Amino acid sequence: FPLKELHGIFPWLVESIFGSLDGIIIGWNLRCLQGRTNPTEYSVALAFLDPSGPMMKLVYKLQAEEYRYDFPVSSLPGPVKASIQEQVLPECSLYHNKVQFPSSGGLGLNLALNPFEYYMFYFAISLITQKNSPVTHHISPSNSAYFTLVDTYLKCFLPTEGSVLPPPSSNPGGTIPSPTPRSPAVPFTSYGMHHTSLLKRHVAHQPSVNADPASQEIWRSETLLQIFVEMWLHHYSLEMYQKMQSPHVKLEVLHYRLSISSKHHGSPAQSSYQALHAYQESFKPTEEHVLVVRLLVKHLHAFSNSLKPEPLSPSAHSHTASPLEEFKRVVIPRFVQEKLYIFLQHCFGHWPLDASFRAVLEMWLSYLQPWRYAPEKPPQSAEPLPRSVSEKWAAFIQENLLMYTKLFVGFLNRALRTDLVSPKNALMVFRVAKVFAQPNLAEMILKGEQLFLEPELVIPHRQHRLFMTPPFGGSFFSSWPPTITDASFKVKSHVYSLEGQDFQYKQMFGTEVRNLVLKLAQLICQAQQTAKSISDHSAETMASQSFFSWFRFTPSEMNGSYTGNDLDEIGQDSIKKTDEYLEKALEYLCQIFKLNEAQLTQMMMKCGTAQDENGKKQLPDCIESEDGLVLTPLGRYQIINGLRRFEVQYQGDTELQPIRSYENATLVRLLFRLSSVLNERFADQMDVLCSREDFVGRLCRYHLTNPHLVQKTRYAPMVKDRTSQNWGPRISLRFLASYRTLISLLMIYFVASWFYIGPVGCTFIILIAYFLYAIIMTFFSEGWKPHEH
Repeated sequence: FPLKELHGIFPWLVESIFGSLDGIIIGWNLRCLQGRTNPTEYSVALAFLDPSGPMMKLVYKLQAEEYRYDFPVSSLPGPVKASIQEQVLPECSLYHNKVQFPSSGGLGLNLALNPFEYYMFYFAISLITQKNSPVTHHISPSNSAYFTLVDTYLKCFLPTEGSVLPPPSSNPGGTIPSPTPRSPAVPFTSYGMHHTSLLKRHVAHQPSVNADPASQEIWRSETLLQIFVEMWLHHYSLEMYQKMQSPHVKLEVLHYRLSISSKHHGSPAQSSYQALHAYQESFKPTEEHVLVVRLLVKHLHAFSNSLKPEPLSPSAHSHTASPLEEFKRVVIPRFVQEKLYIFLQHCFGHWPLDASFRAVLEMWLSYLQPWRYAPEKPPQSAEPLPRSVSEKWAAFIQENLLMYTKLFVGFLNRALRTDLVSPKNALMVFRVAKVFAQPNLAEMILKGEQLFLEPELVIPHRQHRLFMTPPFGGSFFSSWPPTITDASFKVKSHVYSLEGQDFQYKQMFGTEVRNLVLKLAQLICQAQQTAKSISDHSAETMASQSFFSWFRFTPSEMNGSYTGNDLDEIGQDSIKKTDEYLEKALEYLCQIFKLNEAQLTQMMMKCGTAQDENGKKQLPDCIESEDGLVLTPLGRYQIINGLRRFEVQYQGDTELQPIRSYENATLVRLLFRLSSVLNERFADQMDVLCSREDFVGRLCRYHLTNPHLVQKTRYAPMVKDRTSQNWGPRISLRFLASYRTLISLLMIYFVASWFYIGPVGCTFIILIAYFLYAIIMTFFSEGWKPHEH
């Protein structure tokens, strides 16, 4: 088709594929398109949107003519949108020379984007906007067409081997030119200075169409990564966004806001306070969003680690290093580090306390372990040993110190508020402990903390402030800061650039964090004991439900107060897994923080004594007061997480308990009336029988007295109270109302009928059997020991 027609249909086509920015048009719904459920549509969509497919050929064809397309600023992430609407340009070069004010009668600001930028903006933002897509079946995010396309684009435009493939060209022998600098449409105050692009240094002075393809097309790699980072990792408050800017820029912005007039461009600029509340968005990342960001992090580690070794001669390096190699060198600190840190902090503070946090956790752990994505492979051995972290990663750890230390403290605070008896929560604690327990890692983190805490003797205080805000958010092609050799200066610059000069650093290996680790160790011990008690209870329940015990006349659940846990439904295998996770996590924490074995042994013994001789847990942690026992904060935590509980039992008249679900309500009421008549009529005779000192007296005291009465006061002397039958011997027939008892009797009569024993004879046999059972139990009892029947 002619370019004019293609130019007209391109925005419509992009919106038809990725959906509209307001979410009304769903488009192809790539996030829910999977090869397992829709193989034909899945393969066609991937082929059409492939980097060498028809859609990209259209993009490059339009790119050659330098067409521009409007993208509304109102669809950008909250802080960027607020900043641009305040007429303060963000640091990121992605927005430079692109903001255009509307013509008369227009609505809002727009970005004038080239076709490649326009396509990638829509592709990236569809992950955020298309949240309410109809889902008819279970979707696995990592198997969707969108996830596959993200992986494909990253491998194509950020290759770990070779260079970026040149785009297909309709002109034989020609190449698609890179975007040319455009004059600004409106004067803007900028966060940071405008920098000369490395791309311009390579391309602007090479008019030949046969210029180096890597030099010409490196802008696609930068643009792709900037768009992904801006759309996926830029959703935090405007206040935080402005906090990330340097002090001298803040003064510039403040001066600009004070001097701006209300008639400037026909609309007053909003104040920072108004913009914060007008544009701050409530950002709730989904699990799919986090998985895509993790894919980006893993690929960037592989991309950065594919950097070729530096040549021995510095002069040779300056002439031979390609733009792609220079891009690999700084891709993580300049593009990802700052925004990913803020994104992770947001997730650690706002993500629900459930098992879905595992996605955030794995993304964090992926970033902390760049050595996992290094090209070298660990040596194969018969027994897999923990791989020691090489010293060459010390610089990465020091320049990302807060990623290791502050976020670890954030995870500790989350772990202390979760139920560690749950297998999924236990697995998360195990994963973090295992990663940080890798040999040599804790030592390098400690070295980084020591470098940060070193006194500032050589470097002046103000120099820190200047270095602490390098243009990480801008283009990597920006002018390079001088190389800093002082490791302490690098660590301080990293911390202050992310948290500000007034940041009060909390040492990971300090006393405060160590106390948190000890609390977590104590909770792990308690969770192990709880899992063991649940396992024992489950075994007892299975034993009590055996064939012969099923025929007991009185159910044991009459006064039971056990509160179940999700482990009851999972089974013994998961209980065993939970115990293994917690045991290994505790072992790893001891290795990381050099915990005292004697202290841990004492803690384990303390947790072990939480069970009495009958195997039941102690009461929750309480203190004595005038009003009785009062729960402490630890006691409330123990109850909430099911670690301990009060043994709540029915303390009233057992005959007047609420009717249970396993009882027949009509029979309970009829048998209560019958037993009341018998007890009232034969009360004197039962008193006389229970007062005897021979075997008959022992038999009657064992089977006719109330257990609660005997537990409180011994039976002699007898206390008679006709108004409350709890204080005298009585006959209880309520056990006959249990469905278990009724079914047992029916089965006995059914079996007896096979032997031609009539109902009268069968009843006589049952009574004799029960009488013999009563005599036997009396012989084995200790005189007045009560029985629950």
